[in-house]
Amino acid sequence: MTANDEDTAAEPVRPRPRGLARQRRRARGLRWALASVGVLIATIAGAGFPVYAQPQIDHLRRADAIFVLGGEGFHRYPYGLSLGGQGWAPTVLISNPYGTRDDWLTDVCKTPQTGFQLICFVPDPPTTKGEARQLRRLAAEHGWKTVIVVTFRPHISRARYILEQCYDGDLVMIESPERIPWYRWVYEFGYQTVGYARAALQSGC
Repeated sequence: MTANDEDTAAEPVRPRPRGLARQRRRARGLRWALASVGVLIATIAGAGFPVYAQPQIDHLRRADAIFVLGGEGFHRYPYGLSLGGQGWAPTVLISNPYGTRDDWLTDVCKTPQTGFQLICFVPDPPTTKGEARQLRRLAAEHGWKTVIVVTFRPHISRARYILEQCYDGDLVMIESPERIPWYRWVYEFGYQTVGYARAALQSGC
């Protein structure tokens, strides 16, 4: 053994810095967390696709009333009014969850209609549950047995679930003709899923 070998053998092994070990553990934990989130998102997307993107849409048929649910986007309102003008039902019921803050819809509700009766209301609470409760009251008052419901595609399944808890008549669920951009679909997948969970916890009307 040479002198250099003796010096090398005598040199103590330096321990790995604790800070570096903690950083590596954190990095591994972060990778696992990101992977878990990715799996969760993929699971929600896979389960939600047939519910939100391909819901059960009914064939349009004559009814006692047309119920236009409230929400963002204005395509549903003129579409519901056009159905009333075509004679699919003698009454069009419009939900305005924003009340007088929505100037456009407030003006629509003040405009006289030809060929059908127009009823506008502010749901309490301003949610699909509030709309379902109002439908129950008006259906009992007017004797509605069949109601056409107009909303946009991602909302159809959840709306049907909630409305059926309050209304025991026939629901004809129709989608409004509007194009939904991809980023809105991403938002709606999360929003509708949370709404479904809330509706399940608040069962009944």
